[in-house]
Amino acid sequence: MVGGYKVVTLCGSTRFRDQFMEVQKRLTLDRCIVISVGLFGHGGDAEVWDGMDEGTLSATKVMLDDMHKRKIDMADEIYVIDVDGYVGESTRSEIAYARCHGKPVRYLSQEGWPDRDGETRSDA
Repeated sequence: MVGGYKVVTLCGSTRFRDQFMEVQKRLTLDRCIVISVGLFGHGGDAEVWDGMDEGTLSATKVMLDDMHKRKIDMADEIYVIDVDGYVGESTRSEIAYARCHGKPVRYLSQEGWPDRDGETRSDA
């Protein structure tokens, strides 16, 4: 905690940009300091990758993965944006990293918040 506020790092596929933004707003209003992704490589920031050679692209992806682990290090817990239950390879790695470092893990799909179609999940 920082100044009485829980620090939460968001994890999940960057294709879920809208859900990241919605969760960030909700957690902020719930008195959390929210750490999120720096760009949405799969959900609207494609220009970042345009014109990158393969070596630079690979190095950048490695750097972004490592940077996100440092964001997890700074957090009290992580919050997984698992729209429709989807958790990809990178997110699984982040969940394992968080658990290994004793960080609690919460999931969007278990919170009863709307999914990508705006419907509230009934299994929450």
